[in-house]
Amino acid sequence: MHRTHTCGELTLADLGKTVTLSGWVQKSRDLGGMTFIDVRDRYGITQLTFNADDDASLRASARELGREYVIKVTGEVIERSNKNAKISTGDIEIKVSNLEILNAAKLPPFTIEDETDGGDDIRMKFRYLDLRRNPVRENLILRHKTSQEVRRYLDSQNFLEVETPYLIKSTPEGARDFVVPSRMNPGEFYALPQSPQTFKQLLMVSGFDRYFQIVKCFRDEDLRADRQPEFTQIDCEMSFVEQEDVLNIFEGLAKHIFKTIKGIDLGAVPRMTYADAMRLYGSDKPDIRFGMQFVELNDVAKEKGFPVFDAAELVVGINAENCADYTRKQLDALTDFIKRPQIGATGLVYARVNEDGSVKSSVDKFFTPEQLTAIAAKFHAKPGDLLLIMAGGKDKVRKQLNELRLEVASQLGLRDKNTFAPLWVIDFPLLEWDEDNARYHAMHHPFTSPKPEDIPLLDTNPGEVRANAYDFVLNGVEVGGGSIRIHDRDLQSLMFKHLGFSPEEAQKQFGFLMEAFTYGAPPHGGLAFGFDRLVSLLAGLDSIRDVIAFPKNNSGRDIMIDAPSTIHQEQLDELSLNINIKE
Repeated sequence: MHRTHTCGELTLADLGKTVTLSGWVQKSRDLGGMTFIDVRDRYGITQLTFNADDDASLRASARELGREYVIKVTGEVIERSNKNAKISTGDIEIKVSNLEILNAAKLPPFTIEDETDGGDDIRMKFRYLDLRRNPVRENLILRHKTSQEVRRYLDSQNFLEVETPYLIKSTPEGARDFVVPSRMNPGEFYALPQSPQTFKQLLMVSGFDRYFQIVKCFRDEDLRADRQPEFTQIDCEMSFVEQEDVLNIFEGLAKHIFKTIKGIDLGAVPRMTYADAMRLYGSDKPDIRFGMQFVELNDVAKEKGFPVFDAAELVVGINAENCADYTRKQLDALTDFIKRPQIGATGLVYARVNEDGSVKSSVDKFFTPEQLTAIAAKFHAKPGDLLLIMAGGKDKVRKQLNELRLEVASQLGLRDKNTFAPLWVIDFPLLEWDEDNARYHAMHHPFTSPKPEDIPLLDTNPGEVRANAYDFVLNGVEVGGGSIRIHDRDLQSLMFKHLGFSPEEAQKQFGFLMEAFTYGAPPHGGLAFGFDRLVSLLAGLDSIRDVIAFPKNNSGRDIMIDAPSTIHQEQLDELSLNINIKE
């Protein structure tokens, strides 16, 4: 028997017991007459003691132990004289009578401690060592517990977990597919699924009226901190539902997760239309943990002789309350921030509201005191407030001001990771215009249903058609999204037409789904939560990599196993791929 107990469970109630523990050496301390070893496993740390009265060979073996050696010890549980309240076993220690080295270990390339000296690259290269650290292990335990609660809640709502294929048909919409050549069908390819979308709709046609799956999905796209080429979704679909039914079920899921995992009551989740989100926050995933809603100023700021405002489609700003004491250096830094290429703004106008109510701005020479007071009144500004104003094209300047709003909020400490502010964003546009290809694309996917009252606009003004689509936003992060689906063949054909598909292309790509609709498709809709994103928010982390056991880096590489990599020419020949491998 390698162990009778784990390294995290022994207490004063176990005094006098002879126990066997196995684990890794965390650290050792040789004090001459006494040697102390901390042994660690997944469950905790237990202190081992060796003293001068012990067998000489036993003490010698203890002194040979290096960090991360794998050992097995047997001994008596005794009370610890210098107790450690920071660990669960801090009241006891093991007086060792037998020590066995199960495996020696090289000195790790970084310290296996909560606060390690290893950088991101070295820790990803030796991820199996990084996973021994408490913070990383706790993230994966949190992930496990969250997945269990997801299953528990959805099972209670009569959802069935059904697995769908990983080798599917490539489709032209959305992100790039990862493709897989077929040896048995030369010149033909599978694709790895970006989502199980069509399969879950087919399950609805099949009569499985409530489906879910915690499923791997794959997208060959540019990567960021919250993106991975392979990621996990909580994927769900329901039959005989309308939008309100879906929102209620998955609002319930979010509340269940936060209550059981974090002990937090999310309360009622507010709803906001896409149009209002863009108008008030410049983002379809606004962070509502704080205010600073946009204030539009065209009626009080234009036609006053300031060329930047007069030439702009929209003049808009935010009120950074109680920030009138920002220095010129701080304001210049904000201006430099929005001028970065990633944001692309040309400048920033600011105005301070003084203690006497007067307004002092960076464009005083263009405005009278009365005009500046009128601008401040639009913000409901009070003495001590700082007004930050931008101007430009409507869509562009709103996105730029959103970046400024988030930066100011971060500087003011308003984006607390322990505060959670959920939001449903609804009534998205069905289509968005692609300037490069001069055609419309589906904002979500081609199977999203338009609002019934907007269907006539598909032929006359497709850009104004609203979708039966919704996103679940948490702290400014899109955690999930979904829609009511099209279940009528004729409407689906019309949708494909407006997306630029010829009838032949639509039949080739999605004929199987169109055919299924002719056999009695029920009204249905669904949603997918980004599981990695959800867990990272629960853990208070910025990157989803920290909640994935073996993640890829920002270049999509697994530097631990060195993938992707080349393959043998013989394999390429078998797959009928005309690629020559360079030696």
